[in-house]
This record gives sequence, structure tokens and C-alpha cells, in this order.
Amino acid sequence: EISENFTNDFEDVGDEYGSDDDDGGIGQSLLVDIKIPLAEDYQWSSPSVSPTNCYKCVGWELNKNNKPGPRSIDLRPLVSPSHLARQANDLNLRLMKWRALPSLDVEKLSQLKVLLLGAGTLGCGVARTLLGWGVRQITFVDSGRVSYSNPVRQSLFGIDDCMDGGKYKAVAAAESLVTVAGPDVKSEGVVLSIPMPGHSFGGGKDGIAEAAGVKKDVERLHALVEEHDAVFLLTDTRESRWLPTVMALATNTPLINAALGLDSWLVMRHGPHSSALYAANNNSSDCQRLGCYFCSDVVAPENSTRDRTLDQQCTVTRP
Repeated sequence: EISENFTNDFEDVGDEYGSDDDDGGIGQSLLVDIKIPLAEDYQWSSPSVSPTNCYKCVGWELNKNNKPGPRSIDLRPLVSPSHLARQANDLNLRLMKWRALPSLDVEKLSQLKVLLLGAGTLGCGVARTLLGWGVRQITFVDSGRVSYSNPVRQSLFGIDDCMDGGKYKAVAAAESLVTVAGPDVKSEGVVLSIPMPGHSFGGGKDGIAEAAGVKKDVERLHALVEEHDAVFLLTDTRESRWLPTVMALATNTPLINAALGLDSWLVMRHGPHSSALYAANNNSSDCQRLGCYFCSDVVAPENSTRDRTLDQQCTVTRP
């Protein structure tokens, strides 16, 4: 309801037509004169200003120069595709926490640093799954290059990655991960060969340099395992799984070992036992040890790629 004093300031547009019934609805409109106050008309908090009229300031604030002015907010991130994708994924995680996993620590997941040893079929799949769980810091380790048989099975690669001899898988996977999930993902590719039992080195005229390279790879791998909160072991050969599991135990880093064959798969856990993690967080000495990859195996580590037929070496067809 409009007060009488307020309506006196309005002019009925329909009056120009003489009758409200013949103006085609224009008579229902109101015309008002608006007076915009000047800056000196406002009642500022500054004692130096003594206004004659006491308008309260709404929508304007004193800036750093103690002068009234507008404030601006950059809303561009709200329409950024990467920001919207991150928001949608975070919403999925919050819904999962609310409906099924009340103990899920979404913030902790976003701060985890995860190391993926292997950037092949398993490495690509695990990386994308980790993104879905909110992990934003992922490092790939691989020494292979992308071949033309890879893109159909390994979801982070395309045909362009196979050209000119192929990009290094670790580097290509890291770049693709940023393309998939946006620039807020911290992804790195490390080109490194994991030293393996049964694979000789140090022979020939370049033996000294080769031995020095292997030592450097061991030191680099150890540093990477130590720097990350969790490790996923996703390599091709059995013998490549020995050294990382030993390092995981030495550095008290949880390691998930996964292997995939034609008609079989394997998942094992290495590094500290769950009771060891509990003990570390609760200042307790009650813990157990988990063995390396070959501790419960009757076959010693050896070169599984030597003197093998193509189907026995292929990671798709072998068991």
C-alpha cells in the first residue's frame, strides 16, 4: 500500500487521456521524478564531512584513500569451464559424503600427493579415478613412449601423442590430465626407469656410466616415494614391482600394487600395515610389517621379458 504523501509525488500518465478507460492501460502506470543525491548529501563515517542532509550510504564504501567509491568483484571464474567442472565434481563428493560416507575427508583428499608408477592402461585409469575422488596432485613415472596401439586402451593418450616416435608416456599423461580436469590440477611427468632384479647393467665399454645412471634412478625413485603420501604401483613386469615395495616399507608410505592380465587381475597392499599407520598417528608401538612383492612368492625375481614369445611379453594377452 502506498501512503498518501508518497502518491502525491507521482503523476498518473492516464490523466493525459482524460479517462482511465480509454488509455489502453496506460492509466495504470505511474511516473515519478527521481532525485539522485550528491556525495556531500550522504552521512559518511568520516568526521571531516558534515552533511546537511542525513542520507545513509548503501552500496558504497570508503576505499583505501578514504573516499567513497564502488567495489568490484571478479566473477569470471564462475563461468570458467574448469571452475564449473571442479564445482560439479566437488558436489558429487559432498553428496557421497552426505549419503554414504560420512567419514569421508574431502579436504584431505584434495591435499594428497599421489605417485603413479606406470602410465599405461592402469596408470591412465587410476589417474582419472583419483580425479573423481578429488585428488589434485598426481605424479607419473614411466620411461616408455606412446605407441599407436596405446590410445584405444589408455584413456589419456591420443593419436597425436604417437607421432614422431611418440611422446614420453609420463609427460603426455601429465599434460592430458590438466586438459581433462583444468589448470588447478598439479600433474607432473617424470621419465625414469625402475631398476629391476634380473636385468643386468654395467657391462661393456659404457658400463661405468650405465651403473651411475642406475644409481641415479634409484635415488630419484626413493626421493619421489618419500615426497608423496601414497603410491600406486602399476608397472608391466613382475620384477619392476620389487624395489618400489621395499622403498615404500622403508619410507612408511602406503603402496597399492595392481596388475592386470587377459583373464586375471591382482591387487596387493605394501608399505606400512594399517596398524602401523594407526600407531604413527596415536604414538603407539603396536604395529606389524608387510612384506615386499616377492616375500610370499616361491619364484625369485628375474627378467620376465628375456627369451619370451611376443604373446608372453604382451601386457594384454598374458595372464
